[in-house]
Amino acid sequence: MTGPTHRIWDTEPASSWEDAFLAGNGEYGIMVYGRPHAERIVVNHHRFVLPNGTRHARAPQLAALLPRIRQLILAGRRAEAGRLLAGDTPLRWTQSFHPGFALTVDVPEPTPVRDYRRHTDFDTGEVVVRWAGGQRRSFVSRADRLVVTRLDLGACVVGATGELPGCPDEVRYAVSAYRRDGLVFLRVRGRYPQVGGAYGVEGLTLLRGDVELDGDRVRVHGPALLLTVLDRPEATWRTQALARRLAGHRDADYQALLDRHVARHAPAYRRVVLDLEVPAAQRALPVADLLARQAANPHRLDPALLERLFHAGRYLLFSASGVLPPRLTGLWLGSWDAAWAGDFTTDANLNLQLAAANIAALPEVTAAHAGLLRDQVEHWRANARAVFGARGLLAPSRTDGEHGHLFHVHPDWPFTAWLPGAHWLLFPLYEHHLVTGEPLGEVAGWLVEVAEFFVDFLTVTAPDGSVLFVPSYSAETGPLDAAGEPVPAAVNATMDIAAARHALAVAATLTGDERFTDLLARLPAYRVDSDGALAEWAWPGYRGDEEHRHVSHLYPVWPLDEIDPDDTPELAAAAHRALRRRGDENLSAHGSLHRALAAARLRDGNLVATNLLKIVGRDMFFRSLMSAHNPGRVTYNADAAHTLPAVVIESLVRGRPGRLRLLPAPLPGLERGTLRGVRCPGRVTVEELTWRPGRVRARLRSPVRQRLRVADPYRETTVTLAAGEPIEVVSVAD
Repeated sequence: MTGPTHRIWDTEPASSWEDAFLAGNGEYGIMVYGRPHAERIVVNHHRFVLPNGTRHARAPQLAALLPRIRQLILAGRRAEAGRLLAGDTPLRWTQSFHPGFALTVDVPEPTPVRDYRRHTDFDTGEVVVRWAGGQRRSFVSRADRLVVTRLDLGACVVGATGELPGCPDEVRYAVSAYRRDGLVFLRVRGRYPQVGGAYGVEGLTLLRGDVELDGDRVRVHGPALLLTVLDRPEATWRTQALARRLAGHRDADYQALLDRHVARHAPAYRRVVLDLEVPAAQRALPVADLLARQAANPHRLDPALLERLFHAGRYLLFSASGVLPPRLTGLWLGSWDAAWAGDFTTDANLNLQLAAANIAALPEVTAAHAGLLRDQVEHWRANARAVFGARGLLAPSRTDGEHGHLFHVHPDWPFTAWLPGAHWLLFPLYEHHLVTGEPLGEVAGWLVEVAEFFVDFLTVTAPDGSVLFVPSYSAETGPLDAAGEPVPAAVNATMDIAAARHALAVAATLTGDERFTDLLARLPAYRVDSDGALAEWAWPGYRGDEEHRHVSHLYPVWPLDEIDPDDTPELAAAAHRALRRRGDENLSAHGSLHRALAAARLRDGNLVATNLLKIVGRDMFFRSLMSAHNPGRVTYNADAAHTLPAVVIESLVRGRPGRLRLLPAPLPGLERGTLRGVRCPGRVTVEELTWRPGRVRARLRSPVRQRLRVADPYRETTVTLAAGEPIEVVSVAD
């Protein structure tokens, strides 16, 4: 797949690490500045997290306090209950994600630079820096787990440094160059403080070509190949094992390694394509000019930038997913001051970043997420026992990837009462089942355990016979007190009800156990407030913070599809009212994208665009097309970059088992285009969707025979799909 649509290029090097171009294989990541004579390639690893003493932290033992906590909340003494829910420990954070080190390539006698260009090729995952008289090419191999760099720039000196911004004094780096068995290596080690965690980080680079040792660096004469491997040992350095891995590639050449990598990378990237019929001259613009076009017209979506962001988002999402799903920063970081520890923030951000994984045909991303959860399910069981004395699963609001114990709690953030977390995190795996038809496997058991948790937890009954969710916490907010301040501990958060409804229904179907259907019938109904809006808590007298960044109460809209304009029009109208009423607080990217996804499900394309413009129209993308958390490129953060493709797809295609809606929430200004390869719940692939003013055409395919109701802005029809055979649907305005 070639052409400017599937790459970004720039006319100058990165002036800061945030603008460095990115590549990754789901385990290693690189950030290439692109400086001709003083290159810096920051090397990352998904598991580089700084020990801080929380590796062995556990959930507080609160089960004995549960009756008192419930009594306080029902008596209106919610702040007191919040203090009990936080346990006796101070707020503790996950181990912070951090960069590894930087490979340095310095030219001793630089010459003037002409015809400079750097680019990232999404189709191959290659970052290239080129100028008259010199070139560097880099990628991170999925096939061989290597960082691969080819130097073609004449004489230079290669080194490494751990002196990256914010590196704490207690992390001690050492760099050495040496020759062994006829091979030249460059080694960098960073020793962690010993506070209960890993031993340190290590990188080893094999240099091939006309190379010679020069102290703790390597002097290069002519073309050279650099191969780098990374490690984070638990007890001692494992340099010899790393050297053996590298020695196995001593005869490989750059192109052969690239071909092996592309064979794994390109098929995934190529599965989905968006074509907004952007003029060739606009597609050929450097990335800075694409961003400038949108900045000059911040109140209207620019198709040239949106098309590129779509492809960049899928590229970055895939590149950041492998041994783990994407972190808050994807897989990349150039300084040691990661906001929110650069972890996996699970109460919103992680799932939003995963929103495109299934529908944008990236099952590798979903598999990475499944791996994270698989390693932590036993910890979720321990959380449920410790906090509530219950069976089943209770997930934490954040994890560094090493464990899933729930210890990040505070009276203002009592995540011990965040009940729907396990269901929320498991839902992308359930959606994968809906999209592919693959058996649920172990996920079925986990979903049943979520239902078992609610069976044990829901023991308090209201006068009308319904059960009460108490304590209950709508993530990061709470009903306002008399002074107008949110108090988090509460009753009947809407997200809790939605999670329990879905979990119990699925468990009943999987097991046939009447306990689940009986409890499902006793769940409280959703509440519509006096303003006609879906309330954040199904409890009388509560007032919400309508400027808050989170919209957890829209869980039954996105992603659950329980509230839908066709099946539940009254609740859909109430959800739409709640969404339009919600303010923006600090314009955080995840908040705007969450709103956009809900707006797409509610078929309001104008509201989708409004929320997209809060991001693309407010300077929230770096030159790498990685995004920021807040306007003005404040805080490097992958939420917008990774979530945006899902928003675009949901505005163009929405599938449910037995149903398909084309152009459910068309975006203003995008009057024509083509989308290929989208996969929908119900085992339907939209091989191609083309739209023009007054006309929609789609080619559909399913691996199984099925009847499908297809709707678009102009008509609704029912078609029969034969197994494996494409069918074309055309609709024209009257």
